[in-house]
Amino acid sequence: MGSFFILMPHLTFHLFMLLLLTHFTSYTYSFCNHHDSSALLQFKNSFVVNTSSEPDIWSMCSTFYFRTESWKNGADCCEWDGVMCDTRSNYVIGLDLSCNNLKGELHPNCTIFKLRHLQQLNLAFNNFSWSSMHVGIGDLVNLTYLNLSSCYLTGNIPSTISQLSKLVSLDLKSYYWPVEQKLKLNIFTWKKLIHNATNLRELYLNGVDISSIRESSLLKNLSSSLVSLSLASTGLQGNMSSDILSLPNLQKLDLSSNQDLRGKFPTSNWSTPLRYLDLSFSGFSGEISYSIGQLKFLAHLSLTGCKFDGFVPSSLWKLTQLTFLSLSNNNLKGEIPSLLSNLTHLTSLDLQINNFNGNIPNVFENLIKLNFLALSFNSLSGQIPSSLFNLTQLSSLELSLNYLVGPIPSENTKHSKLKFLNLGNNMLNGTIPQWCYSLPSLLELDLSDNQITGSIGEFSTYNLSLLFLSNNNLQGDFSNSIYKLQNLAALSLSSNNLSGVVDFHQFSNFRKLFSLDLSYNNLISINVGSGADYILPNLDDLSLSSCNVNGFPKFLASLENLQGLDLSNNKIQGKVPKWFHEKLLHTWKEIRIINLSFNKLQGDLPIPPYGIQYFSLSNNNFTGDIALSLCNASSLNLLNLANNNLTGTIPQCLGTFPYLSVLDMQMNNLYGSMPKTFSEGNAFETIKLNGNQLEGPLPQSLAHCTQLEVLDLGDNIINDTFPNWLEVLQELQVLSLRSNHLHGGITCSSTKQSFPKMRIYDVSGNNFRGPVPTSCLKNFQGMINVNVNKSGLQYMGKANYYNDSVVIIMKGFSIELTRILTTFTTIDLSNNMFEGEIPQVIGKLNFLKGLNLSHNQIIGTIPQSLSNLRNLEWLDLSRNNLSGKIPMALTNLNFLSFLNLSQNHLKGIIPTGQQFNTFGNDSYEGNAMLCGFPLSKSCKNDEDRPPYSTSNDDEESGFGWKAVAIGYGCGAVLGILLGYSVFFTGKPQWLARHVESIFSIRLKRTNKKVGANRRRMN
Repeated sequence: MGSFFILMPHLTFHLFMLLLLTHFTSYTYSFCNHHDSSALLQFKNSFVVNTSSEPDIWSMCSTFYFRTESWKNGADCCEWDGVMCDTRSNYVIGLDLSCNNLKGELHPNCTIFKLRHLQQLNLAFNNFSWSSMHVGIGDLVNLTYLNLSSCYLTGNIPSTISQLSKLVSLDLKSYYWPVEQKLKLNIFTWKKLIHNATNLRELYLNGVDISSIRESSLLKNLSSSLVSLSLASTGLQGNMSSDILSLPNLQKLDLSSNQDLRGKFPTSNWSTPLRYLDLSFSGFSGEISYSIGQLKFLAHLSLTGCKFDGFVPSSLWKLTQLTFLSLSNNNLKGEIPSLLSNLTHLTSLDLQINNFNGNIPNVFENLIKLNFLALSFNSLSGQIPSSLFNLTQLSSLELSLNYLVGPIPSENTKHSKLKFLNLGNNMLNGTIPQWCYSLPSLLELDLSDNQITGSIGEFSTYNLSLLFLSNNNLQGDFSNSIYKLQNLAALSLSSNNLSGVVDFHQFSNFRKLFSLDLSYNNLISINVGSGADYILPNLDDLSLSSCNVNGFPKFLASLENLQGLDLSNNKIQGKVPKWFHEKLLHTWKEIRIINLSFNKLQGDLPIPPYGIQYFSLSNNNFTGDIALSLCNASSLNLLNLANNNLTGTIPQCLGTFPYLSVLDMQMNNLYGSMPKTFSEGNAFETIKLNGNQLEGPLPQSLAHCTQLEVLDLGDNIINDTFPNWLEVLQELQVLSLRSNHLHGGITCSSTKQSFPKMRIYDVSGNNFRGPVPTSCLKNFQGMINVNVNKSGLQYMGKANYYNDSVVIIMKGFSIELTRILTTFTTIDLSNNMFEGEIPQVIGKLNFLKGLNLSHNQIIGTIPQSLSNLRNLEWLDLSRNNLSGKIPMALTNLNFLSFLNLSQNHLKGIIPTGQQFNTFGNDSYEGNAMLCGFPLSKSCKNDEDRPPYSTSNDDEESGFGWKAVAIGYGCGAVLGILLGYSVFFTGKPQWLARHVESIFSIRLKRTNKKVGANRRRMN
């Protein structure tokens, strides 16, 4: 008996192990349902596992799992990766093949639809080769979880999906698909799905086309149990009721990237459990309602790219749970309040591209979790708060494009994790603080477009990948420590005052460098070397404009992927190397920009390759014809061959280039006709063919250039009538047809508004006749309404790479305006045969700066209305048949510095005063009946009379005709008596002294007044 009790524990243990083993064996080794196993294997065999993943799929999944590799015939499918079975029935109830990299079509008879017990199905991030979602999906009626996101599915979502009434989560997101390949959900299927799936808590349809659904249908019967609703980029449109923002259980709402979806915030009773709200890039507008402060659980708020305006309500700054806040790219205004310090959980704050003003509040010491801060592109002023540089978690700081002043804080930043710092386009001064050279975490530094002085210091940390210091006042030698920044991918030091020699060979260690810009440092000398024994394998953008380069850098021959090259304004001479021609045509497949202008290159033109967008070889000595192979470069946006010695004809194909906006071939020896066929819908903004030998007539297809702003065909031999059909060009601002063989009259339509933006109108030096074209001049609104409120001078042209120019006659001299101010206006009708009178309507062009009607046959008087041209700087009416008097009112033209009225039939006294006192004899010569200053011919009986004074003025001043008559009579009598006395008794000394005393005093007073007037004019 005792021995039994001794053995009892051992028997119990073995019995327990036997029972456990039996249970385990029955669970582990019982095979899953044979039908399900077969269906899974067939599904696997209908696809291939793509091991060479497409780039966009790899971007969706950080890791691929290849779960189907474990699926073997004869093995228990319940043990396969990604398969979950019911422990009692052994049916497959769950399948997760997300990120498995399956590739192939999803056929209608796909065996996956036979797994009728499936409750969870996840096939996300595979490639089903733009298959349709088939009706068989509706057979999986037990599904509670369905995820088919980013599977390359297309076509209409079948209505049978509405049979999945047990769905709790539905995810059909599809990112980045073209519109024609997106999944589409129609209103009928939507209504049935929402009606049946009453337990739906999560609905993700991002990228699905549901544009046929209007807002009323969208809201109807939405489940009150919804927790997450994501409808980004779905094409929603119309007015969205604010009710959707107030669903009782909604925690996440994403309606972003639906630009035609309009809506406003609720103004009250908005207490929902929302934690995530994204309305970015939608059409929501109006003010941000004060009621937003009721969303006390809100952690993520993005209103980027909407149309919100007004002030940010103070209640928003009380949402203390916010971790992400983006209000960027709206029209919000006001100051950023100190209440910002309440948001102590913020990790990301983006307020850029708004109208915020005032100082940046120095309250950031409380935002210790802040990782990203962007306040760029506002109107913020004052200094940068030093507290920003004490934030130990801040990795990205964007403050560019504001009006910030003062030095960059030089705080101790040894604990900083700052990686990206952009302070460009402000008014910062002082020197670059030392920590910018030594902070080990710093990867990108942009201080460009400021007023920073001093020299570039010594870098002691070499992790920088981007360094932008362009457009400052930096000086001193090029820092040799830059050569140690071997992680640099982009370096821009352009437009400073740097000096010294840059040894280009030192850059050979920059294996990652793709962009290098040292342009416009006139004191720098670039030593590119004579050999090509070094390479920059990743360099694709090189700008060395105005760097005293005297030859083609030979290392360019080793580059395979060059995309942009600017060697303009240097001292490169001779022919373009043969290897450059070869590279341009056969190797540099991605080349977009070539600028070799303002050198001394000669020989034949390089041929621009297909795909190039910017091609400028102006101001060189290239010769020969323009090859027809230029027609292959149909993607050109700018073609500038101006100021060379090119001959031959202009290729006719240029008029058909769809993207060409600037065509400049001025000042060559080209002949023949200009392109005759300008295609409809073209992009031309500037056409300059002046200074050649082109013949007419002008092609009427120019009327297709509806975006044209500058048309200069001057100094050619075009023979045609005035192209009045050009009046359809509503954007035209500069029209120069000067010095051609144009003839006939000039008229504009009486029913259309012709040339409403015209600012420079030059038809001089032709054979036009008839009356001055009043019908055109009266429509020149560009000379009546000029925007002069912009800060700084504004010029016409393409910013940073092309300046519009024009040749005009200004103040009697031929001048080329190499840059055209947007406020510059002039009319030149000179050297024609215009007749009739000067139109009164010219006086309405109140911003006109120059008017030249000389060398015509104009008659009549100078209209009084010209005195309204208060901005006029030069006026040339010479060599006409004008008559009558010069209007005294013209002396009110305070800016008039050049006047030529010579060779007319004007008469009377020349007005004096103001600017008229500065004009010499040549302004009036050839008018035999003019008199007075500055002519030597005095005016009889008018020397002492103010010119053209009115009777009212005379009476008021006490010198009316009665007073003059009385004074004249008394003076005559007194004169006779004094003359008699002098004749008989000699000159009385007392009278002589008295008269001399009087005239001496008057002379001094007169000189004093003249001096004062001159000082006032100066």
